[in-house]
Amino acid sequence: MSRKNAAGVADWVDPDDAPELTEEFFDKAEAFKGDTFIRRGRGRPPSETRKELISIRLDPEVLDRLRASGPGWQSRVNGFLRQALGLDGN
Repeated sequence: MSRKNAAGVADWVDPDDAPELTEEFFDKAEAFKGDTFIRRGRGRPPSETRKELISIRLDPEVLDRLRASGPGWQSRVNGFLRQALGLDGN
């Protein structure tokens, strides 16, 4: 019967054989503070026109059809409403 390697075992043992820590390494590294993952970079730049979080009640059939259209359905709803209200600029 073959022996399984322990999880997380490094390919090297001697610290002198450790890979060089380059800028590229740190650019791709995940940062943690304790057990909490700290997001790298500043993320998406803020929009000039921030959208407002609201609550709205929709018929189940309407919601099912919207969700079935795939990811981005909420943005498409916003587009439908802008067009219906004549705010699309066309």
